[in-house]
Amino acid sequence: MSKVKSPTEKKRLSLKLDRRNTYGESPHGSRKNIPKSKAIQHQQERRAASQTLSKGTDASDETLLETVDTEVRVKTRKKRLAGFKKKPDEPLGKVIAQKQQRRQRG
Repeated sequence: MSKVKSPTEKKRLSLKLDRRNTYGESPHGSRKNIPKSKAIQHQQERRAASQTLSKGTDASDETLLETVDTEVRVKTRKKRLAGFKKKPDEPLGKVIAQKQQRRQRG
């Protein structure tokens, strides 16, 4: 059971805590595209690692193997940092205020 008892307090908390997607696409698109983008990012990381590893597969030199290992870590880290980042959803109160301003202007 909720600790908040008054309706005005419930409404205030709802406007503060509830979030809305304002990215500009339909909610269906977001539900499908976010996992797809994450999967593509992971695939790019794996590809960068495998391409780097293929360079040193026939090497038996310990220093060359360490160099390849370091290079794999660096490349996958760069791919991850440059990869997909989800834009956070906006608080409901802010979304409603923006809609009201748009209605008054137009």
